[in-house]
Amino acid sequence: QVQLVESGGGLVQAGGSLRLSCATSGRTFSRSAMGWFRQAPGKEREFVAAINWNGGRYYADSVKGRFTISRDNAKNTVYLQMNSLKPEDTAVYYCNKHPSDPNYWGQGTQVTVSS
Repeated sequence: QVQLVESGGGLVQAGGSLRLSCATSGRTFSRSAMGWFRQAPGKEREFVAAINWNGGRYYADSVKGRFTISRDNAKNTVYLQMNSLKPEDTAVYYCNKHPSDPNYWGQGTQVTVSS
């Protein structure tokens, strides 16, 4: 069964850092572009960052320069390093293919940034 499992969220003060991880089920994702998305309370889910299988990266303007997406294909894991966090980064963060596939949304991981 294909699974995406996000982890690494938590409560952090503004200006702090967190590193999110997304463990994938291997074959399905090893050659796929992968992305991070987030959904804040009362808002629609939005794109945050994406990485191609060969390392090309893309970011939403709101996180450019603060967040870094990476992947370790040997470990079937995608990461999101988040620095200089702001209260407006508070959301549930999800990983998925990019573009996203509705079959693969997981539980997400909560990130809360206090001011």
